Amino acid sequence: MTSVPAHSLHMMATITLVLIIGTLTYLFLSRKNPDKDYHELKLRIRSWWWMIGIVFVVLALPLQYTLVFVAFLSFMALKEFLSIVPTRMADRRVIFWAYLSIPFHYYWLSIGWYGMYIIFIPVYMFLYLPMVAVLIGDTKGFIRSAGIIHWALMLTVFCVSHMAYLLVLPSKNPDAGSMGMLLFLLVFTQFNDVCQYVWGKSFGKHKIVPKVSPNKTWEGFIGGATTVIVASYFFAPYLTPLTSLEGIVAGMIIAFSGFIGDLVISSVKRDLKIKDTSQFIPGHGGILDRIDSLMFTAPLFFHYIYYLYY
Repeated sequence: MTSVPAHSLHMMATITLVLIIGTLTYLFLSRKNPDKDYHELKLRIRSWWWMIGIVFVVLALPLQYTLVFVAFLSFMALKEFLSIVPTRMADRRVIFWAYLSIPFHYYWLSIGWYGMYIIFIPVYMFLYLPMVAVLIGDTKGFIRSAGIIHWALMLTVFCVSHMAYLLVLPSKNPDAGSMGMLLFLLVFTQFNDVCQYVWGKSFGKHKIVPKVSPNKTWEGFIGGATTVIVASYFFAPYLTPLTSLEGIVAGMIIAFSGFIGDLVISSVKRDLKIKDTSQFIPGHGGILDRIDSLMFTAPLFFHYIYYLYY
């Protein structure tokens, strides 16, 4: 087990306290209103305990094990994506190579070879996968297949892996360590989802894209984004190398890109006419349902910090 820097440890304690308050609130509501069905809330809170517990344990492990876990998360997300999107029988060999790229991609990350990491999937796999498809010789549905597989690889492997790369970067905030940057990304991405949901439920009237996500409103987006940006002003210097003013920009990046990431996966589900990407996480749907925002916030937040400090 690795030692957890003080500020990162404080953030973990805060998250745990929030979960305890949420659990006590559920118990209070279920006893006060026994006629109401709080089963979904119960499932969500239980799943949050499991997810947060797993994340805390993984972060406390030596770095190489943490990277293996994130690589496995990418594998599961890619598998889930390809399980809901129709693919051709001829694509099996192409999909095999897509899976095989995961350990190579995370290896470049683990040794800090940024040059290879940043082009391996966007360039080499982008060119290699259609070459494999061409050699198979089936041209029916070729364009659609090439687009689906590479886009899935970009979202679930390339984009998700940026949160792991935060742990590989040298620490510029000794009190929080590199772990602090990852915690900031994870917490504020989820905090953004919650804030936009709460503001939308409380004050939402004007829908943004009703054909994609009827529950998304301008009031929810603006209220949630403002809350996240203000919170980022205070927490960014505590957990990351960013100053308070730079934290405002980080909050803007997370608020906007997290919102778009949610909408993109919602568009995929509406196109496929499904509610959730799977039932892997009780009360939350699938892995993609849980990391939809993170697939967009992770690379943008990473490159923002990388540009400023590395």
